[in-house]
Amino acid sequence: MKCVLLGIVAAIGLFALTESLTCNKCSIGLVGLCLNPSSITCSSNTSSCTTSKASFPSISGFLGFSSQGCLESSLCNGTTSGSLLGGTYTISQTCCSSDKCNPLVISGASYVHVSLTAILSVALLACVWGQSV
Repeated sequence: MKCVLLGIVAAIGLFALTESLTCNKCSIGLVGLCLNPSSITCSSNTSSCTTSKASFPSISGFLGFSSQGCLESSLCNGTTSGSLLGGTYTISQTCCSSDKCNPLVISGASYVHVSLTAILSVALLACVWGQSV
């Protein structure tokens, strides 16, 4: 009897794991560069992977801000406009429903994409090295 119950619990656990959606996550992106890329497992079966972009049409040449993660499907594929301090902005959200279908887009040369940890490590090393000389 104990084995049957263990088998049922394992099957339910496996079913729950297969229903989870994994998406790329970027809390904030600026000029096409994600500052903290990671992945996230959506908590709800009604969630989709999303890429949100905020742009300011009145500022020419500015790519705007972006973010990625999970979003309820009912809020997907919409555009919102508004104004902030006299300037207009537009937020567009694009969704998809398969694992990591919202790819992290990195524009610019490859040498520009340096992790925040590497930058902080070099700064700390320079500070320590500068004090010891």
